[in-house]
Amino acid sequence: MGFGKLITYEGIDGSGKSTQIQLLEAEFEKLGISYKTFREPGGTKLSEKIRKILLDKDNIELDANAESLLFAAARSQLTVEQIKPAILRGEVVICDRFTHSTIAYQGYGRGLKIDNLDKINSIATGGLSPDITFILDIDPEVAASRMSSNAPDRMEATGIDFFKKIQNGYHQIAEQNKNKCIVINGEQSPENVFKEIIQIISKLFKEELICS
Repeated sequence: MGFGKLITYEGIDGSGKSTQIQLLEAEFEKLGISYKTFREPGGTKLSEKIRKILLDKDNIELDANAESLLFAAARSQLTVEQIKPAILRGEVVICDRFTHSTIAYQGYGRGLKIDNLDKINSIATGGLSPDITFILDIDPEVAASRMSSNAPDRMEATGIDFFKKIQNGYHQIAEQNKNKCIVINGEQSPENVFKEIIQIISKLFKEELICS
């Protein structure tokens, strides 16, 4: 059973998105809700190849505009090949990052023009936008302490100041999209974070959940 929605998770690296997605998957399993989960960039053969380019530390000289266009290319392929067909089948799509990541990282983080990034996002998704976005808010210092990787990828290796800009960007995004972007304190226990998330999903999709 399903009802064709797009739920996205956003936040800086180390904010706990993966844990929360796993908890939501378990809940949907329990409820018998049909879903598909994807990560960005990735989710298709082509998109995974682009992911390797974007996260490879050897590509440190990658231009910010080129970076945003590569993310958009991966997103376009994922949207056409996986996300839209799943939604049309009535499945719930859970996505670890989507269009708001481009605005936060390449816009507020890299300093690119947000109007241009909005256009790129619109082209890449064919105008598709999430039904609800959860922004897991966490202090970059706390996030860094959570990251256990001894070999950070290209994005992770950028530094704390970069992630402070991104966190501020997410706050701006939430302020401009109050109906669809929900900021949640990611420094709480995973159980408390999920309690907030599932309450919002249950309230928002109450009719669909009943029909399912």
